Amino acid sequence: MLYILYQVLSSSAKRTDATSPVIGNILIVVITIMLALMILLLFHLPQFTLEETGVPAIFKITKITHGSNFESTMVVKNTDTIGYKNKNLYARTYKNGLPLYCKIPTINGHDFISSHHFGVQYISGMSGPTWYPNWAISINYKDKTFHPGDDITFEVYNNSTDQIISRHTYRA
Repeated sequence: MLYILYQVLSSSAKRTDATSPVIGNILIVVITIMLALMILLLFHLPQFTLEETGVPAIFKITKITHGSNFESTMVVKNTDTIGYKNKNLYARTYKNGLPLYCKIPTINGHDFISSHHFGVQYISGMSGPTWYPNWAISINYKDKTFHPGDDITFEVYNNSTDQIISRHTYRA
């Protein structure tokens, strides 16, 4: 490819005192290197992890209690002005940026199936179909899940679209 490009440039340029084959060679090498780098970057783009902006904090953590045996209970409040169908919501919890191994497939306390195997023992405070504004729920996580100083992130998603609708981070 270099040779063909060189031949094209060499044949189109008339030999005069103002032309320089050395500058032409340097330009060909520089252009080739730049093209190679652009192709390399096209296939090996660096992964930038930017914070997602625009995700509102609708469901906010208002309190985390630790208890004498580090019983980890999180209180979350709907701070929006509208109610949400809680059976259409599911949640993910992160501690210090790492996802917790716990399943919260519904925010409805009545529909939630308690299990010690999945990190959450129970959800209380709401068993109706709607999570109304200013209503709070209490999520009891497995003991010793949270410790003072941990950064806890609580994300709520819509079941039907898998879109995030709320994210809030709280220092335990």
